[in-house]
Amino acid sequence: MPAPCRRALAASAALAAALGTPLPALAAAGPGLVRAPMVATSPHLTGPHGPVAQGTSTNWSGYAATGAKFTSVSASWVQPAGQCGSTDTWSSFWVGLDGDGSDSVEQTGSEVDCSGGSPQYYSWYEMYPAYPVSYNDPVAAGDHFTASVTESGSGSFTLKLSDTTQGWSHTIHKTLHNPALASAEIIAEAPSTASGPLPLTDFGQVQFSDASANGKPIGSFDPENITMAEHDGTTLATTSALTTQNAFSVAWQHS
Repeated sequence: MPAPCRRALAASAALAAALGTPLPALAAAGPGLVRAPMVATSPHLTGPHGPVAQGTSTNWSGYAATGAKFTSVSASWVQPAGQCGSTDTWSSFWVGLDGDGSDSVEQTGSEVDCSGGSPQYYSWYEMYPAYPVSYNDPVAAGDHFTASVTESGSGSFTLKLSDTTQGWSHTIHKTLHNPALASAEIIAEAPSTASGPLPLTDFGQVQFSDASANGKPIGSFDPENITMAEHDGTTLATTSALTTQNAFSVAWQHS
C-alpha cells in the first residue's frame, strides 16, 4: 500500500502518547507521502460571473492567486472529520506560497488520513521538494487552526501553525534558494506519492476564513477557483465562491 511509513508514524505517536513520552518532529512518511505542486488538467478560464479564473486539478481544490510577487499568505480553518471505510485514504488542508506553476511549495497545515477504517489526525509543514515534517501535537476533528507562510527576503521563510483549540503553536524558520514567489494558495489536497495523487479522504466540508495574501484579502488578486477532478472527469472536490468576508469552503465529492 502507498505510504506505509505514515501509518507507522501514527502508531508510534499513539504509543508515545500512551507512555507520556513526547516525540520530536519527524519526517512524515519518509520517501513517500508529499503535498506536491498543483497538477492542472485544464487551462485557466474567465468565469461567467466576474474576474474569477476557473481551473481543474487532480490534487488541489481551493484558491490560488497568481500574477504578482507573493510574500505572505494566511487563513484559518476548522479541522473536518474523516469518514472512513475499508479503503485507506488521505486529505490535507493548508496555506502556502508557490506550487501553481513552480516546482517548490512552502506550506503548513493539517491532515486526516484513513488507515484500517479509522481516521488519523495530525499536522505538518513542508518545504517541497524536501519531505514533509510532522508535529506530534494532538489534533482532533473540530479543532480551529490558523496558519501563515511569510517570506522576508533572500528566501527566508517563516511558517506558523496554531491549533487554538488544543492550545499549541509552532513557528518554523527555513531558507530556500531563489524561490519563485509566484503564487499564494489556500488548499484542500489529495496528498501524493511518486505514483501520483492518493484516494481523497471523505472530509465532508472544510471551512476556510480570513483568507489573505500579501496582507490583503485573497479575493483582491482575482484568484483561481480550483476544482479537484480525475483525468476521466470524476469530480473529487469543489470550491465555493468567496464571500465578502473572504471565506470559502471546499466540499468532498468522491475518493
